[in-house]
Amino acid sequence: MPRLLALLPLLFAASVAAKEAAPAAADPALEKRVMALAEELRCLVCQNQTLADSNAPLAEDLRNQLREKMRQGKSDAEVVDFLVERYGDFVLYRPPLKATTVLLWFGPFLLLALGFAVLLRRVRRRRQAADTEISDADKKRAAELLAGREPR
Repeated sequence: MPRLLALLPLLFAASVAAKEAAPAAADPALEKRVMALAEELRCLVCQNQTLADSNAPLAEDLRNQLREKMRQGKSDAEVVDFLVERYGDFVLYRPPLKATTVLLWFGPFLLLALGFAVLLRRVRRRRQAADTEISDADKKRAAELLAGREPR
């Protein structure tokens, strides 16, 4: 019985930390549209999650802005344009290919190629160093020692 009493505060702490679910839009079609668009937008706080997946307060605010803009009759493209104007291409989960985002698209491939080039250069240098470490005279002397003869 004392053990159960000791666990009782933990149960209350869990219920205090729980949040109430965010209210959905009264219109299910609007809510579906908001969530579909939120899947295409990046959470500015989490950065590796979509707005639909994120529980960050900023993500909730942005979802509410999406709802409000859509209630005002804005199209999805107009809402996206508003967010891009405000936060830049970073808010898009799949940013467009243009001059300002070319490094974002091709940067990983460039880093991979650079790493491969560095690896090849190091391997070639090690091979060259291994080949030139021992002179021909030293190789001949080593062969004679291994054969059991006295070196000249």
